[in-house]
Amino acid sequence: MSNELAKAASPYLLQHKDNPVHWRLWGPAALAEAEAANRPILLSVGYAACHWCHVMAHESFEDAATAAVMNELFVNIKVDREERPDIDHIYMQALHAFGEHGGWPMTMFLTPHGEPFWGGTYFPKEARYGRPAFVTVLRSVARAFHDEQGKITSNAEAVRQSLGRARLAATDAAPLSLAIADALAPKLADYVDPVDGGLRGAPKFPNPAIFEFLWRAGGRLNQKKYRDLVRLTLTKMSEGGIYDHLGGGYARYSTDDRWLVPHFEKMLYDNAQILELLALAWQYFGDALFRQRAYETVGCLTREMTNAGGGFCASLDADSEGEEGKFYVWTWPELVEILGAEDAAFFGKFYNASRIGNWAEGGKSVTILNRLELKAPPTAEDEARLARLKQKLFAARERRVHPGLDDKIMADWNGLMIAALVHAATTFGETRWIALAARAYHYVANHLQFADDDGARRLAHSTRAGVIVKPGLALDHAAMARAALALHEARHMRGTELTAYDYIADAIAFTEAIARHHIDAETGLSAMAADDARDIVIRLTPTPDDAIPNAHSVTLDVLARLAAATGDEKWRTRADALFAAVTPAVTAQPIGHVGILNALDLYLRGREIVVAGPECQALYEAALAAPFDTRMVLDLESGTALPPGHPAQAQIAAAGTAAAFVCSGGVCSLPVHDIAGLNALLAR
Repeated sequence: MSNELAKAASPYLLQHKDNPVHWRLWGPAALAEAEAANRPILLSVGYAACHWCHVMAHESFEDAATAAVMNELFVNIKVDREERPDIDHIYMQALHAFGEHGGWPMTMFLTPHGEPFWGGTYFPKEARYGRPAFVTVLRSVARAFHDEQGKITSNAEAVRQSLGRARLAATDAAPLSLAIADALAPKLADYVDPVDGGLRGAPKFPNPAIFEFLWRAGGRLNQKKYRDLVRLTLTKMSEGGIYDHLGGGYARYSTDDRWLVPHFEKMLYDNAQILELLALAWQYFGDALFRQRAYETVGCLTREMTNAGGGFCASLDADSEGEEGKFYVWTWPELVEILGAEDAAFFGKFYNASRIGNWAEGGKSVTILNRLELKAPPTAEDEARLARLKQKLFAARERRVHPGLDDKIMADWNGLMIAALVHAATTFGETRWIALAARAYHYVANHLQFADDDGARRLAHSTRAGVIVKPGLALDHAAMARAALALHEARHMRGTELTAYDYIADAIAFTEAIARHHIDAETGLSAMAADDARDIVIRLTPTPDDAIPNAHSVTLDVLARLAAATGDEKWRTRADALFAAVTPAVTAQPIGHVGILNALDLYLRGREIVVAGPECQALYEAALAAPFDTRMVLDLESGTALPPGHPAQAQIAAAGTAAAFVCSGGVCSLPVHDIAGLNALLAR
């Protein structure tokens, strides 16, 4: 018996390779071992940047006495939730079925067949926080498994039935319409903190899907108040401690109700979604803050979260040197030593830094840099001086021990960031970002793409150190299809220097992979795991939103854009079928499905901008600069024609040297031949 995590590639699993616990990798061998020994399974799920995962590891998994109890009573399996989100989702749903709140680390107890019968999250080594000591839990669970088999069987069966019910959908709901979204908008607006933005209370998460929903509602209903709530939220986040004012990028969430004290890990998926919101808000409001934060966030991405081949890494840890946030916070003596007393006092006025600090951690008072206390914006002269001081602090911080980097490359998270970079690039006119996006795209395509037995192309989920985790999940294919479509739209933007690559073919291949391997025949919903995934106990078809977008909402976005890009009606037919499949869930709980409502808004209200003619470059770039949340650009290359049946067919003869048409709902405008005319069309 030994710890076999040294065989893993996941940084999270490797963090535990020296534990005295006899950790097993998830798979048939571990289940067979549990069955042969008639022992329950202890499943521990976490991720590399998770602070409380580190706490439980230090307290219990590194403790020889605790490990001895675990090894005696259980077969212990460790799973990286980012590497295996399908496994994580199954057991998180089971935990909810037990009436427990979710979170990580997740600690689940399973039968030797992998069926959950009880669980929780973090358990302290000694009883505190109202939680029993971990060893007490271990002995009680093992005793129940052997002595109360009836109760164990009953619990496992109840969870199995609960998960099965979640998989089945009703079929008698009314068709999905934007009336649901329109009715939800004022209710969601009431949940927003009117002073600090974000949803009321603590902790505060960015919730990008919710604020995209309010953004779209503002445009659809001509209600600026909804967009003002997005502006407020982005402003407070961008001035708060959740934002890294020296290095750029947003932390996962704030532990308080005003964005001051973050959970310091930086996640790729958060920053991708926030980047898109920053671009939309800057385009509408023109706030210099949003442009600056977008550029700084991309700077953080390229400097700290990009591997040598151009792929985007998963996350940066919250901890360094065993302490949460140590890399990011400052004591007053440190600021004075680096900046000098006069400059430290000047800097402190703008970044809420003082002798008393603003956060007490580990028995000392420290400062989390933020600009929440600003009464008025700094002058240009002050900003120039502050920029020099920030650079000094950044240089000093670079000499500290850095937080750990989880350098897994995941198809879904990369797809989210690739599309975000392209959309931000077309908004800000920053073609360098398209080059970054294309480089990451081809890294994923080269390292994570594989062929089915019949030669059809599919994606794996992640790769690190030469180890590939496959088959990929539904979101891997949806997010990379969305990324391919974004690159396809921007491929002719001046300065991009994209190779002549068929991104549309990739988008179609990835979308077809979802249809072949993920659509559940009984419900029409998209299963998270593929039909040939052999190591899961049940295939679930989740529809609600999470911090990471749901596969259904991203797939629906892709289907709408594919229909526009190709003119092939089969994509609309598939979109209609998938919207029908998710309708019961959305109708029953609209607030949990705003991502799907966002996709519906694009599907029903999206505008297709067709540009044609040998001299249409200026019109094409003006089309790309239109807000990306509601536009799809069809750039007719020289010698190509509109797809058969396209509503602009009648107007194309009048294109001349350069023309643009705006089409929506099967109807196209008359052609315009200059940017002013196109902008006038788009402003209607």
